[in-house]
Amino acid sequence: MAERVLIVGSGGREHALAWKLAQSPQIQQVLVAPGNAGTADCGKISNSEVSVSNHTILAQFCKDHNVGLVVVGPEVPLAAGIVDDLTAAGVPCFGPSAKAAQLEASKSFSKAFMERHGIPTARYGSFTDPQEACNYIRTAEFPALVVKASGLAAGKGVIVAKDQDEACQAVMDIMKDRAFGAAGETVVVEELLEGEEVSCLCFSDGSSVSPMPPAQDHKRLQDGDLGPNTGGMGAYCPTPQVNQELLQQIRQTVLQKTVDGMKEEGAPYVLLPLLKSDLYEVILNTMNGKLASNAPVWHQDSSAVTVVMASAGYPGSYKKGVEITGLSQVEDTGVQVFHAGTALKDGGVVSSGGRVLTVTAVRSSLETALQAANQGVAAVGFPGAVYRHDIGHRAITHLNQHRGLTYKDSGVDIAAGNRLVDMIKPLAKATSRAGCNAELGGFAGLFDLKAAGFVDPILVSGTDGVGTKLKIAQACGQHGGLGQDLVAMCVNDVLAQGAEPLFFLDYFSCGSLDVDVAASVVGGIAKACEMAGCALLGGETAEMPGVYAPGEYDLAGFSVGAVERGALLPKLGDIAEGDMLIGVASSGVHSNGFSLVRKVLERAGLSYSSPAPFGKPGQTVGEVLLTPTKIYSRLLLPILRSGAVKAYAHITGGGLLENIPRVLPQELAVDLDASQWSIPPVFSWLHKEGGLSEEEMARTFNCGLGAVLVVAPVDAQRVLRQLQAHEEAWIVGSLAHKQSGAEPVVVRNLEHTMLNAGPASSKELGAKQSGDCHGNKSTPHKRTRVAVLISGTGTNLQALIEQAKRPSSSAEIVVVISNRPGVQGLKRASLAGIQTRVVDHKLYGSRAEFDGTIDRVLEEFGVEIVCLAGFMRILTGTFVKKWNGKLLNIHPSLLPSFKGVNAQKQALQAGVRVSGCTVHFVAEEVDAGAIIVQEAVPVLGSDTEESLCDRIREAEHRAFPAALELVASGKLVLGEDGHIMWKSNSQN
Repeated sequence: MAERVLIVGSGGREHALAWKLAQSPQIQQVLVAPGNAGTADCGKISNSEVSVSNHTILAQFCKDHNVGLVVVGPEVPLAAGIVDDLTAAGVPCFGPSAKAAQLEASKSFSKAFMERHGIPTARYGSFTDPQEACNYIRTAEFPALVVKASGLAAGKGVIVAKDQDEACQAVMDIMKDRAFGAAGETVVVEELLEGEEVSCLCFSDGSSVSPMPPAQDHKRLQDGDLGPNTGGMGAYCPTPQVNQELLQQIRQTVLQKTVDGMKEEGAPYVLLPLLKSDLYEVILNTMNGKLASNAPVWHQDSSAVTVVMASAGYPGSYKKGVEITGLSQVEDTGVQVFHAGTALKDGGVVSSGGRVLTVTAVRSSLETALQAANQGVAAVGFPGAVYRHDIGHRAITHLNQHRGLTYKDSGVDIAAGNRLVDMIKPLAKATSRAGCNAELGGFAGLFDLKAAGFVDPILVSGTDGVGTKLKIAQACGQHGGLGQDLVAMCVNDVLAQGAEPLFFLDYFSCGSLDVDVAASVVGGIAKACEMAGCALLGGETAEMPGVYAPGEYDLAGFSVGAVERGALLPKLGDIAEGDMLIGVASSGVHSNGFSLVRKVLERAGLSYSSPAPFGKPGQTVGEVLLTPTKIYSRLLLPILRSGAVKAYAHITGGGLLENIPRVLPQELAVDLDASQWSIPPVFSWLHKEGGLSEEEMARTFNCGLGAVLVVAPVDAQRVLRQLQAHEEAWIVGSLAHKQSGAEPVVVRNLEHTMLNAGPASSKELGAKQSGDCHGNKSTPHKRTRVAVLISGTGTNLQALIEQAKRPSSSAEIVVVISNRPGVQGLKRASLAGIQTRVVDHKLYGSRAEFDGTIDRVLEEFGVEIVCLAGFMRILTGTFVKKWNGKLLNIHPSLLPSFKGVNAQKQALQAGVRVSGCTVHFVAEEVDAGAIIVQEAVPVLGSDTEESLCDRIREAEHRAFPAALELVASGKLVLGEDGHIMWKSNSQN
């Protein structure tokens, strides 16, 4: 399989091909030659300067750079035989041969071909003499008013004349005045056919055809199909004028006959936003003759509209170099901009052709797609741009005239709603718990408190939404995390009464239901309910046309919990002066204050796709801001039930200043010290960039604390340790008597802490808080960035994750890389909030290429230490040398005994009484690096290979985290002589 694809061309078609191919997980890089500004350094996509006109040079380039597939867009290189030449040189190439390309390159050839094979076509004549062409126009028994230059004329070589004189003038312009150069040496004069025009494209493997949805192009320059002919000013897909019966007729009498005819003559012939399938797989199936059994899948119940933005003066002369702005903001709205005639100049995008941009929107209906595309066009800064506003007007007229109204016509799609319910039923079922089986479909949901184990319960309810965080998710097209936000906002509130969340209901409202988006949101809700321990008992999906703009929706949630009467919080009578406040870490902004966040972003000139100035390397602004809200129920319920917690405040809307007093007696005040907890960088950035005051920050945001617990001083350290075993937590302040007229909450050192270069780590704060909670500050330490390489279940990975979660840990696992997709270890990492990458070794031609890709991922994440945890690939010497002293492996024996595979079996066969595990630095020789940690495991007389393996695995789960801490903290390093060195001045 190809890991690198080369696309030949520089227009909007090639940008669209690159965009779709880059979505394939099987493709590592997409090169475009020569490309345009839109394909220059855009994720997987980049431009190449390789010559595409010299096919010998191009073939050698493909071999030298491991290009496994070439896709050719433009007609000119196809007609010049680029596919024939590359294929002969052993480079797989997608496109027709030079002979087959004559169907597009020569209209005269195409008409004769259709005539030979009985394919329906307009009556015509082909001429090399202009006078003969004019005689034909004047004597034909049909309106011979369509004049075409036979050769390639960039889509502009067709004139539809209004009478015979105009048709004859077109012949003279083409043949005598050479309006289209050599393309007009032969002209085709065709019968004028009245009616709808549609384009029916297809994939073909040389034998069978797989039609794409029918589309309609708009060739005229101006609205209402006025003005000169162009290469195309826009298109839409699918066309409602073509019913299934007509489409089948076109398939049989036109498409299949064409393929059969080309095959007979020895020239086998081979709307992307609506293509659901992986385009790379479609191309491979087409090239390998497997199209009949692997037909492409298209998005149903969706329409795509493309509006072309052309230069002023097009299709005549026009100015180049016009600056274009606002492109990233347009794409943030969910509209895709494909570049055609663009170039980069001084870091910006400028026009370089006639048709410059194609703005494409995919929506649930043609009308909403056109509206979204037009809104996208209006947002682009392109002075003098020419474009149409009425793409799809024929289809809209057809829809309005040819059918009676239905509920769907009003904007409510009951069938789509039913599909959504069917999709989410199994997700809800997975949230079943004691007291509830979470079956959707009834009028109401049931919960059995007795079956859930309650004796004398009080019911507690809460409802909430996620605010304008919705706007960011909708702009970024990332909807799944909102489900966790919604559940968290509700169950964290219920938890404040000491209640266990029992069940949850959601409300999803929109103008037009996008089933995929809604399923993503509700799927996220279901997963979050599992995390919270509550059942997704039901919900409501409301489709309300006209209430919401296209692509917009709103969310609300409702949670019910229960608490035994004697455990109800807050315990106002027990809360006293001197009680300690323990803060539990938030994941970031959570779900409050986003209207202010968006205003700060606007002031800073950042889009959601911009690199985040406050996130991890490689993260965008949108990705950081969409980090889901933490759910605290499973963490806090056991601690709340222990009786040690007097009150719990969820830090939600109103921030630190307004939420903590809600659970306290009026006579007590809160004294917080912001230097005692870690404030995420996003808050420091908002404070600085927005010029926000300390009070504004503390009243709007959680500032790094998602929850605050009130405990007696005698219980503070015990509760803190319980929390820190699973989550970052700190003693952040205490309660004092509230003086008359004083503020109920004082937050000290907030601005000072936010302005510091970096947030304090929980480790050094935890060490400080074991004594005086207001002790002297020590210098924060930087955690060492760790990657873990896996191939399977990842049990050792889980042990490393749990270690890195500890506040005292010196390690931060920033990425988990697997050479196999879909393994359990990847799920473990995702559940822990760790980014994952799959680098499938099967896709690489050599170990060196595979290792090189792994190395690039490690560099992308700024990795400092690599742990091999069940990684079943042997790394090259080059890789091992580069990561010498930073590459750790674990082996299930006491090295140097029993190296290699089947170590437990070797130990049993040798009859040893002690085995164990070894964590060591990786050297070029297998299992031969310097030893960091070993743990012995006795071999019992009754041991089998399986039982010994299980006990050694338990030892591994202790040894590997211990070894990682030694290396991550700097206490232990590998010396230049290959031996272990212990450091006394390591970070601690």
